[in-house]
Amino acid sequence: MNKYLANLGIKELNEMQKESLQVSKESNNVLLLSPTGSGKTLGFLLPLMNRLNNSNNIDGIKALIIAPSRELAIQIEKVFKQLGSSYKSACFYGGHEYRIELNSLRELPQVLIGTPGRLVDHLNKGNIDLGSIETLICDEFDKSLEFGFEPDIKCLVKELDIVEHVCLTSATQAIEVPRFIPFNDYTKIDYLHTFKASKFSYHIVRSVETDKAEALVQLICQLDNESTLVFCNHREAVTRLGELMDDSGIFYAEFHGGLKQDEREKSLFKLKNGTVNTLLCTDLASRGLDISGIKNIIHYQIPTTEDSYVHRNGRTARVDESGVVYFVLSEKEYLPDFVDASNVTVKKLSDDYFIPSKPEWETIFINAGKKDKINKVDIVGTFYKQGGLEKNELGLIEVKDHQSLVAVSRKKVNTVLA
Repeated sequence: MNKYLANLGIKELNEMQKESLQVSKESNNVLLLSPTGSGKTLGFLLPLMNRLNNSNNIDGIKALIIAPSRELAIQIEKVFKQLGSSYKSACFYGGHEYRIELNSLRELPQVLIGTPGRLVDHLNKGNIDLGSIETLICDEFDKSLEFGFEPDIKCLVKELDIVEHVCLTSATQAIEVPRFIPFNDYTKIDYLHTFKASKFSYHIVRSVETDKAEALVQLICQLDNESTLVFCNHREAVTRLGELMDDSGIFYAEFHGGLKQDEREKSLFKLKNGTVNTLLCTDLASRGLDISGIKNIIHYQIPTTEDSYVHRNGRTARVDESGVVYFVLSEKEYLPDFVDASNVTVKKLSDDYFIPSKPEWETIFINAGKKDKINKVDIVGTFYKQGGLEKNELGLIEVKDHQSLVAVSRKKVNTVLA
Protein backbone atom coordinates (compact mmCIF):
# COMPACT_ATOMS: atom_id res chain seq x y z
CA MET A 1 0.00 0.00 0.00
CA ASN A 2 2.84 2.40 0.80
CA LYS A 3 4.23 1.86 -2.70
CA TYR A 4 0.92 2.94 -4.26
CA LEU A 5 0.76 6.07 -2.12
CA ALA A 6 4.36 6.95 -3.00
CA ASN A 7 3.58 6.58 -6.71
CA LEU A 8 0.66 8.98 -6.26
CA GLY A 9 2.73 11.43 -4.23
CA ILE A 10 0.45 10.99 -1.20
CA LYS A 11 1.87 10.76 2.31
CA GLU A 12 -1.28 9.63 4.11
CA LEU A 13 -4.85 8.62 3.30
CA ASN A 14 -7.73 10.76 4.53
CA GLU A 15 -10.26 9.42 7.06
CA MET A 16 -12.79 8.39 4.41
CA GLN A 17 -10.20 6.38 2.48
CA LYS A 18 -8.94 4.70 5.66
CA GLU A 19 -12.47 3.69 6.66
CA SER A 20 -13.21 2.43 3.15
CA LEU A 21 -10.14 0.20 3.29
CA GLN A 22 -11.12 -1.19 6.68
CA VAL A 23 -14.81 -1.70 5.87
CA SER A 24 -14.00 -3.47 2.60
CA LYS A 25 -12.19 -6.16 4.61
CA GLU A 26 -15.32 -6.81 6.67
CA SER A 27 -18.16 -6.23 4.20
CA ASN A 28 -18.68 -7.47 0.66
CA ASN A 29 -21.09 -4.65 -0.25
CA VAL A 30 -20.26 -0.99 0.39
CA LEU A 31 -22.17 2.25 -0.29
CA LEU A 32 -19.62 5.08 -0.28
CA LEU A 33 -21.06 8.58 0.08
CA SER A 34 -18.53 11.37 0.00
CA PRO A 35 -18.29 14.88 -1.48
CA THR A 36 -16.73 15.61 -4.83
CA GLY A 37 -13.01 16.24 -4.52
CA SER A 38 -12.68 14.11 -1.37
CA GLY A 39 -10.79 11.24 -3.00
CA LYS A 40 -13.57 8.71 -3.68
CA THR A 41 -11.60 7.17 -6.56
CA LEU A 42 -8.89 5.97 -4.19
CA GLY A 43 -11.65 5.07 -1.75
CA PHE A 44 -12.70 2.22 -4.04
CA LEU A 45 -9.48 1.53 -5.98
CA LEU A 46 -7.32 0.75 -2.94
CA PRO A 47 -9.72 -1.91 -1.58
CA LEU A 48 -9.80 -3.35 -5.11
CA MET A 49 -5.99 -3.54 -5.12
CA ASN A 50 -6.10 -5.45 -1.84
CA ARG A 51 -8.52 -7.97 -3.31
CA LEU A 52 -6.41 -8.42 -6.46
CA ASN A 53 -3.24 -8.84 -4.39
CA ASN A 54 -4.91 -11.47 -2.19
CA SER A 55 -6.49 -13.38 -5.07
CA ASN A 56 -5.25 -16.85 -5.93
CA ASN A 57 -6.28 -16.41 -9.56
CA ILE A 58 -5.99 -13.19 -11.55
CA ASP A 59 -6.62 -14.70 -14.96
CA GLY A 60 -9.35 -12.92 -16.89
CA ILE A 61 -11.29 -9.78 -16.05
CA LYS A 62 -11.67 -9.59 -12.27
CA ALA A 63 -13.22 -6.15 -11.76
CA LEU A 64 -15.75 -4.03 -13.66
CA ILE A 65 -15.88 -0.29 -12.95
CA ILE A 66 -18.85 1.55 -14.49
CA ALA A 67 -18.82 5.35 -14.80
CA PRO A 68 -21.57 7.64 -16.14
CA SER A 69 -19.29 9.76 -18.37
CA ARG A 70 -16.24 9.40 -20.59
CA GLU A 71 -14.32 11.93 -18.55
CA LEU A 72 -14.91 10.07 -15.30
CA ALA A 73 -13.94 6.73 -16.88
CA ILE A 74 -10.72 8.26 -18.21
CA GLN A 75 -9.95 9.80 -14.83
CA ILE A 76 -10.45 6.48 -13.02
CA GLU A 77 -8.09 4.67 -15.39
CA LYS A 78 -5.52 7.45 -15.02
CA VAL A 79 -5.48 7.04 -11.22
CA PHE A 80 -5.39 3.24 -11.55
CA LYS A 81 -2.31 3.43 -13.78
CA GLN A 82 -0.64 5.95 -11.44
CA LEU A 83 -0.83 3.35 -8.66
CA GLY A 84 1.94 1.54 -10.51
CA SER A 85 0.66 -2.00 -10.02
CA SER A 86 1.40 -4.93 -12.32
CA TYR A 87 -2.29 -5.30 -13.17
CA LYS A 88 -3.58 -4.36 -16.59
CA SER A 89 -6.58 -2.13 -17.25
CA ALA A 90 -8.70 -1.29 -20.29
CA CYS A 91 -11.00 1.71 -20.70
CA PHE A 92 -14.04 1.73 -23.02
CA TYR A 93 -16.14 4.81 -23.83
CA GLY A 94 -17.92 6.44 -26.74
CA GLY A 95 -15.72 8.51 -29.03
CA HIS A 96 -12.73 6.27 -28.33
CA GLU A 97 -11.23 4.39 -31.28
CA TYR A 98 -12.87 0.97 -31.40
CA ARG A 99 -9.70 -0.60 -32.78
CA ILE A 100 -7.69 0.55 -29.76
CA GLU A 101 -10.24 -0.94 -27.37
CA LEU A 102 -10.16 -4.27 -29.19
CA ASN A 103 -6.34 -4.28 -29.10
CA SER A 104 -6.45 -3.79 -25.32
CA LEU A 105 -8.28 -7.11 -25.05
CA ARG A 106 -5.55 -9.16 -26.75
CA GLU A 107 -4.05 -9.68 -23.31
CA LEU A 108 -7.06 -9.69 -21.01
CA PRO A 109 -7.01 -6.89 -18.42
CA GLN A 110 -7.73 -7.59 -14.77
CA VAL A 111 -9.72 -4.33 -14.52
CA LEU A 112 -12.26 -3.15 -17.09
CA ILE A 113 -13.44 0.49 -16.86
CA GLY A 114 -16.10 2.04 -19.04
CA THR A 115 -19.36 3.81 -19.68
CA PRO A 116 -22.51 1.63 -19.69
CA GLY A 117 -23.46 2.03 -23.36
CA ARG A 118 -19.99 1.28 -24.71
CA LEU A 119 -19.58 -1.75 -22.43
CA VAL A 120 -22.92 -3.17 -23.60
CA ASP A 121 -21.85 -2.58 -27.21
CA HIS A 122 -18.74 -4.73 -26.69
CA LEU A 123 -20.80 -7.30 -24.81
CA ASN A 124 -23.33 -7.62 -27.63
CA LYS A 125 -20.55 -8.05 -30.18
CA GLY A 126 -19.03 -10.86 -28.12
CA ASN A 127 -15.80 -8.94 -27.46
CA ILE A 128 -15.91 -9.29 -23.67
CA ASP A 129 -16.88 -12.06 -21.25
CA LEU A 130 -17.91 -10.83 -17.81
CA GLY A 131 -18.24 -14.29 -16.27
CA SER A 132 -14.96 -14.06 -14.35
CA ILE A 133 -15.70 -10.72 -12.65
CA GLU A 134 -15.61 -10.82 -8.86
CA THR A 135 -15.87 -7.08 -8.08
CA LEU A 136 -18.43 -4.58 -9.43
CA ILE A 137 -17.92 -0.88 -8.82
CA CYS A 138 -20.48 1.73 -9.97
CA ASP A 139 -18.97 5.18 -9.53
CA GLU A 140 -21.42 8.12 -9.30
CA PHE A 141 -24.17 5.51 -9.52
CA ASP A 142 -27.02 8.00 -9.13
CA LYS A 143 -25.77 9.93 -12.16
CA SER A 144 -25.79 6.78 -14.30
CA LEU A 145 -29.46 6.31 -13.42
CA GLU A 146 -30.19 9.98 -14.07
CA PHE A 147 -28.59 9.69 -17.51
CA GLY A 148 -30.91 6.79 -18.36
CA PHE A 149 -28.30 4.01 -18.19
CA GLU A 150 -30.36 1.66 -16.01
CA PRO A 151 -31.17 -0.77 -18.91
CA ASP A 152 -27.48 -0.94 -19.87
CA ILE A 153 -26.33 -1.55 -16.29
CA LYS A 154 -29.03 -4.19 -15.88
CA CYS A 155 -27.75 -5.91 -19.04
CA LEU A 156 -24.19 -5.91 -17.70
CA VAL A 157 -25.16 -7.16 -14.23
CA LYS A 158 -27.00 -10.12 -15.77
CA GLU A 159 -23.65 -11.37 -17.09
CA LEU A 160 -21.97 -11.37 -13.66
CA ASP A 161 -21.92 -15.00 -12.52
CA ILE A 162 -19.59 -14.94 -9.52
CA VAL A 163 -19.52 -11.31 -8.33
CA GLU A 164 -18.60 -11.24 -4.63
CA HIS A 165 -17.98 -7.56 -3.96
CA VAL A 166 -20.09 -4.54 -4.94
CA CYS A 167 -19.27 -0.90 -4.30
CA LEU A 168 -21.61 1.95 -5.21
CA THR A 169 -20.46 5.56 -4.83
CA SER A 170 -22.22 8.90 -4.87
CA ALA A 171 -21.61 12.49 -3.83
CA THR A 172 -25.24 12.97 -2.79
CA GLN A 173 -27.76 11.26 -0.52
CA ALA A 174 -30.30 10.83 -3.34
CA ILE A 175 -29.51 7.26 -4.32
CA GLU A 176 -31.93 4.36 -4.70
CA VAL A 177 -30.46 0.97 -5.52
CA PRO A 178 -32.49 -1.03 -8.08
CA ARG A 179 -33.33 -4.60 -7.14
CA PHE A 180 -31.25 -6.07 -9.95
CA ILE A 181 -28.03 -4.97 -8.21
CA PRO A 182 -26.74 -7.74 -5.86
CA PHE A 183 -26.46 -5.39 -2.91
CA ASN A 184 -27.89 -7.07 0.20
CA ASP A 185 -26.58 -6.34 3.71
CA TYR A 186 -24.42 -3.44 2.56
CA THR A 187 -22.37 -1.16 4.80
CA LYS A 188 -22.76 2.59 4.34
CA ILE A 189 -19.75 4.91 4.61
CA ASP A 190 -21.14 8.45 4.81
CA TYR A 191 -18.78 11.42 4.73
CA LEU A 192 -21.15 13.90 3.12
CA HIS A 193 -21.30 15.76 6.43
CA THR A 194 -17.61 16.57 6.10
CA PHE A 195 -18.38 18.94 3.22
CA LYS A 196 -17.47 22.29 4.74
CA ALA A 197 -19.07 25.45 3.42
CA SER A 198 -16.21 27.36 5.05
CA LYS A 199 -13.96 26.23 2.19
CA PHE A 200 -16.04 28.48 -0.06
CA SER A 201 -16.99 32.10 -0.21
CA TYR A 202 -20.22 32.96 -2.02
CA HIS A 203 -21.10 36.13 -3.93
CA ILE A 204 -23.98 37.48 -6.01
CA VAL A 205 -23.20 39.62 -9.04
CA ARG A 206 -26.22 41.60 -10.17
CA SER A 207 -26.79 42.47 -13.83
CA VAL A 208 -28.84 45.59 -14.53
CA GLU A 209 -29.66 44.10 -17.94
CA THR A 210 -31.88 41.07 -18.50
CA ASP A 211 -29.10 39.76 -20.76
CA LYS A 212 -26.38 39.04 -18.19
CA ALA A 213 -23.52 38.55 -20.66
CA GLU A 214 -21.96 41.97 -20.14
CA ALA A 215 -21.93 41.48 -16.37
CA LEU A 216 -20.18 38.14 -16.89
CA VAL A 217 -17.47 39.78 -19.01
CA GLN A 218 -16.92 42.42 -16.32
CA LEU A 219 -16.65 39.75 -13.63
CA ILE A 220 -14.15 37.65 -15.61
CA CYS A 221 -12.07 40.74 -16.26
CA GLN A 222 -11.99 41.59 -12.56
CA LEU A 223 -10.94 38.03 -11.75
CA ASP A 224 -8.03 38.66 -14.12
CA ASN A 225 -6.32 35.36 -14.98
CA GLU A 226 -7.63 33.18 -12.15
CA SER A 227 -8.72 29.72 -13.27
CA THR A 228 -12.50 29.84 -13.67
CA LEU A 229 -15.37 27.56 -14.72
CA VAL A 230 -18.51 29.29 -16.08
CA PHE A 231 -21.55 26.98 -15.92
CA CYS A 232 -24.54 27.20 -18.24
CA ASN A 233 -27.59 24.92 -18.40
CA HIS A 234 -27.50 24.51 -22.19
CA ARG A 235 -24.76 24.15 -24.81
CA GLU A 236 -26.40 26.92 -26.89
CA ALA A 237 -25.68 29.36 -24.07
CA VAL A 238 -22.04 28.22 -24.01
CA THR A 239 -21.72 28.86 -27.74
CA ARG A 240 -23.31 32.31 -27.47
CA LEU A 241 -21.03 33.29 -24.58
CA GLY A 242 -18.05 32.03 -26.58
CA GLU A 243 -18.88 34.44 -29.37
CA LEU A 244 -19.01 37.27 -26.82
CA MET A 245 -15.62 36.24 -25.39
CA ASP A 246 -14.15 36.30 -28.90
CA ASP A 247 -15.48 39.82 -29.43
CA SER A 248 -14.12 40.91 -26.04
CA GLY A 249 -10.65 39.44 -26.57
CA ILE A 250 -10.89 37.02 -23.63
CA PHE A 251 -9.09 33.69 -24.02
CA TYR A 252 -11.40 30.76 -23.23
CA ALA A 253 -12.29 27.17 -24.12
CA GLU A 254 -15.64 25.38 -24.38
CA PHE A 255 -16.74 22.07 -22.88
CA HIS A 256 -20.13 20.48 -23.61
CA GLY A 257 -21.77 17.38 -25.09
CA GLY A 258 -21.97 18.87 -28.58
CA LEU A 259 -18.19 18.70 -28.95
CA LYS A 260 -16.33 15.62 -30.11
CA GLN A 261 -14.30 13.77 -27.50
CA ASP A 262 -10.94 15.00 -28.80
CA GLU A 263 -12.23 18.58 -28.82
CA ARG A 264 -13.29 18.29 -25.20
CA GLU A 265 -9.91 16.81 -24.27
CA LYS A 266 -8.13 19.71 -26.01
CA SER A 267 -10.23 22.20 -24.05
CA LEU A 268 -9.32 20.54 -20.75
CA PHE A 269 -5.64 20.44 -21.68
CA LYS A 270 -5.68 24.16 -22.48
CA LEU A 271 -7.16 24.84 -19.05
CA LYS A 272 -4.62 22.59 -17.31
CA ASN A 273 -1.60 24.08 -19.07
CA GLY A 274 -2.60 27.73 -18.76
CA THR A 275 -3.36 28.40 -22.44
CA VAL A 276 -6.77 29.56 -21.21
CA ASN A 277 -8.00 30.38 -17.73
CA THR A 278 -11.74 30.39 -18.43
CA LEU A 279 -13.77 27.30 -19.35
CA LEU A 280 -17.34 27.83 -20.56
CA CYS A 281 -19.21 24.61 -19.83
CA THR A 282 -22.43 22.75 -19.20
CA ASP A 283 -23.06 20.37 -16.30
CA LEU A 284 -21.09 17.75 -18.23
CA ALA A 285 -18.05 19.36 -16.59
CA SER A 286 -19.50 19.04 -13.10
CA ARG A 287 -18.43 15.41 -12.65
CA GLY A 288 -15.30 13.46 -13.38
CA LEU A 289 -12.98 16.40 -14.03
CA ASP A 290 -10.05 16.42 -11.63
CA ILE A 291 -8.25 19.67 -12.44
CA SER A 292 -6.28 21.20 -9.59
CA GLY A 293 -6.18 24.91 -8.97
CA ILE A 294 -9.70 25.89 -10.10
CA LYS A 295 -10.27 29.06 -8.12
CA ASN A 296 -13.71 30.27 -9.21
CA ILE A 297 -17.07 28.73 -10.07
CA ILE A 298 -19.51 31.05 -11.85
CA HIS A 299 -23.15 30.01 -12.08
CA TYR A 300 -24.08 32.07 -15.13
CA GLN A 301 -27.30 30.08 -15.33
CA ILE A 302 -28.62 28.80 -12.01
CA PRO A 303 -28.57 25.00 -11.70
CA THR A 304 -32.00 23.39 -11.72
CA THR A 305 -31.27 20.90 -8.92
CA GLU A 306 -29.32 20.86 -5.66
CA ASP A 307 -27.43 17.82 -6.93
CA SER A 308 -26.16 19.77 -9.93
CA TYR A 309 -25.28 22.73 -7.70
CA VAL A 310 -23.19 20.60 -5.34
CA HIS A 311 -21.28 18.95 -8.16
CA ARG A 312 -20.56 22.23 -9.95
CA ASN A 313 -19.08 23.68 -6.76
CA GLY A 314 -17.13 20.47 -6.24
CA ARG A 315 -14.81 21.37 -9.13
CA THR A 316 -13.13 23.90 -6.82
CA ALA A 317 -12.02 23.76 -3.16
CA ARG A 318 -10.73 20.25 -3.73
CA VAL A 319 -8.91 18.50 -0.87
CA ASP A 320 -7.25 21.35 1.09
CA GLU A 321 -7.88 24.18 -1.37
CA SER A 322 -10.47 26.96 -1.08
CA GLY A 323 -12.74 28.36 -3.76
CA VAL A 324 -15.05 31.22 -4.66
CA VAL A 325 -18.60 30.74 -5.99
CA TYR A 326 -20.41 33.46 -7.95
CA PHE A 327 -24.06 33.72 -8.98
CA VAL A 328 -24.73 36.05 -11.92
CA LEU A 329 -28.34 37.19 -11.48
CA SER A 330 -30.56 39.60 -13.34
CA GLU A 331 -32.78 41.95 -11.33
CA LYS A 332 -35.67 39.48 -11.60
CA GLU A 333 -33.66 36.36 -10.62
CA TYR A 334 -33.25 34.98 -7.12
CA LEU A 335 -31.16 32.31 -5.44
CA PRO A 336 -32.81 28.87 -5.42
CA ASP A 337 -34.08 27.43 -2.12
CA PHE A 338 -31.18 24.96 -1.84
CA VAL A 339 -28.63 27.81 -1.53
CA ASP A 340 -28.10 29.18 1.98
CA ALA A 341 -28.53 32.90 1.35
CA SER A 342 -27.07 33.79 4.74
CA ASN A 343 -23.60 32.86 3.46
CA VAL A 344 -23.88 34.94 0.27
CA THR A 345 -22.70 38.52 -0.12
CA VAL A 346 -23.21 40.95 -3.00
CA LYS A 347 -20.16 41.81 -5.08
CA LYS A 348 -20.20 45.19 -6.80
CA LEU A 349 -18.71 45.30 -10.29
CA SER A 350 -16.51 48.23 -11.21
CA ASP A 351 -17.13 50.08 -14.46
CA ASP A 352 -13.38 50.52 -14.71
CA TYR A 353 -12.07 47.15 -15.88
CA PHE A 354 -9.50 45.81 -18.31
CA ILE A 355 -9.37 42.72 -20.50
CA PRO A 356 -7.00 40.18 -18.86
CA SER A 357 -3.53 39.92 -20.34
CA LYS A 358 -2.82 37.09 -22.76
CA PRO A 359 -2.00 33.78 -21.03
CA GLU A 360 1.67 32.86 -20.74
CA TRP A 361 1.27 29.65 -22.73
CA GLU A 362 0.05 28.55 -26.15
CA THR A 363 -0.81 24.98 -27.15
CA ILE A 364 0.72 23.23 -30.15
CA PHE A 365 -1.04 20.11 -31.48
CA ILE A 366 1.02 17.32 -33.04
CA ASN A 367 -0.77 14.81 -35.26
CA ALA A 368 1.07 11.80 -33.81
CA GLY A 369 1.09 9.97 -30.49
CA LYS A 370 1.85 6.75 -28.61
CA LYS A 371 0.49 4.49 -31.34
CA ASP A 372 2.81 6.28 -33.80
CA LYS A 373 5.85 5.56 -31.57
CA ILE A 374 6.03 9.12 -30.25
CA ASN A 375 6.77 9.79 -26.56
CA LYS A 376 7.48 12.78 -24.32
CA VAL A 377 11.25 12.34 -24.63
CA ASP A 378 11.00 12.68 -28.42
CA ILE A 379 8.96 15.85 -28.12
CA VAL A 380 11.18 17.44 -25.48
CA GLY A 381 14.32 16.72 -27.52
CA THR A 382 12.83 18.11 -30.72
CA PHE A 383 11.48 21.28 -29.11
CA TYR A 384 14.76 21.98 -27.30
CA LYS A 385 17.14 21.20 -30.15
CA GLN A 386 15.22 22.23 -33.25
CA GLY A 387 12.79 24.65 -31.62
CA GLY A 388 15.48 26.46 -29.65
CA LEU A 389 13.48 26.51 -26.44
CA GLU A 390 14.89 26.98 -22.97
CA LYS A 391 13.70 24.77 -20.11
CA ASN A 392 11.25 27.34 -18.72
CA GLU A 393 9.72 27.89 -22.18
CA LEU A 394 8.33 24.35 -22.51
CA GLY A 395 5.30 23.52 -20.39
CA LEU A 396 2.90 20.62 -19.93
CA ILE A 397 3.04 17.78 -22.48
CA GLU A 398 0.31 15.19 -22.99
CA VAL A 399 0.80 12.26 -25.39
CA LYS A 400 -2.37 10.48 -26.51
CA ASP A 401 -2.85 7.56 -28.91
CA HIS A 402 -2.66 9.50 -32.17
CA GLN A 403 -1.98 13.08 -31.14
CA SER A 404 0.15 15.05 -28.70
CA LEU A 405 -0.45 18.41 -27.04
CA VAL A 406 2.42 20.66 -26.01
CA ALA A 407 2.40 23.91 -24.04
CA VAL A 408 4.93 26.44 -25.35
CA SER A 409 5.73 29.96 -24.19
CA ARG A 410 3.46 32.30 -26.14
CA LYS A 411 6.47 34.51 -26.89
CA LYS A 412 8.26 31.66 -28.62
CA VAL A 413 5.43 29.79 -30.34
CA ASN A 414 5.90 31.35 -33.79
CA THR A 415 9.63 30.73 -33.68
CA VAL A 416 9.10 27.09 -32.73
CA LEU A 417 6.55 26.51 -35.49
CA ALA A 418 8.84 28.08 -38.07
